[in-house]
Amino acid sequence: MMNDISSPIDLRSDTITKPTPAMREAMAAADVGDDVFGEDPTVRELEAETAALLGKEAALFTVSGTMANQLAIRSHTESGDEILVEANAHVYYHEAGAPAALSGVSCRCLQGERGVFTGLDVESALRPEDAHFPRTRLVCLENTHNRGGGKIWPLERIEEVAGVARRHGLQLHLDGARLWNAAVATGIAEKQWAAPFDTVSVCFSKGLGAPVGSALAGSKALLARARRFRKMFGGGMRQAGIIAAGALFALRHHRARLAVDHANAKALAEGISRCKGFEVAPGEVETNMVRFRLPGVSAPEVVERLRARGVLALAADRLTIRAVTSLMVSEQDIPRAVKAIAQVAQG
Repeated sequence: MMNDISSPIDLRSDTITKPTPAMREAMAAADVGDDVFGEDPTVRELEAETAALLGKEAALFTVSGTMANQLAIRSHTESGDEILVEANAHVYYHEAGAPAALSGVSCRCLQGERGVFTGLDVESALRPEDAHFPRTRLVCLENTHNRGGGKIWPLERIEEVAGVARRHGLQLHLDGARLWNAAVATGIAEKQWAAPFDTVSVCFSKGLGAPVGSALAGSKALLARARRFRKMFGGGMRQAGIIAAGALFALRHHRARLAVDHANAKALAEGISRCKGFEVAPGEVETNMVRFRLPGVSAPEVVERLRARGVLALAADRLTIRAVTSLMVSEQDIPRAVKAIAQVAQG
């Protein structure tokens, strides 16, 4: 029997979240001003609260996580510099070649384990001082790691990498789009995760459920530089308090509930593990992402079979399917999704 596809379970990403009625009310009532002039009170409130949560001097509201990351890279570097990134990092893999296009920098890729590399990897990648080589300026980490399946960087590993970077005069940026998930999963506060970094980006429009928006946090001096580049990149906003209010509501009310998404992801992985033919590692599910495969069948084909049964997912690569739990997925949806996955294995 086919599942009901009139109300599909959307596991493609946590970016598909929609604002709740209470969030919409907050947005409708938002006090606004001209943010380019620094006069939007709701944006300023969001920036101050975000900076405080991350233990930084200042924060800058941006339209997307990509913009926040690229503002960080542009603010830390000059054209011709080099940055160190993990080979599957979002800033390198999913941001349309922006480091080269917007900042004129090259990316030197480190091969990590589910996105996590070591201090020795950084040390080994550093070039000697020589006119032939680009200058390495910045090390970028991603926590949690998207293509690593929601992998959480161990805090001691972050501190190890940061120690090497500091010894060599390198700056550190954290792509913390899903840092909220790492904090909830571990009980370690965002401020502690952010402490080793010069800049941190965070996202409000994924698991937290705001309709749009991210932020970049760091020192006042660096954020002043980033604000100028935000204008240059076309990211200067006017009465942005309407969307900032959604982000502020999410920040205040939706962080703790991420634990529900994590529990649902774990239940989904355990359910898939009981589906004959599928490969999945429930022990690798640390936050809200599940990666699985059906040997002998391509991921795009599995995705289409699932769609026909009312479950939406994405092909992470040629063989691997990615499913992401979020505010839009309930505990009751998990058995239905598992049932559809089991049907796919039957052909």
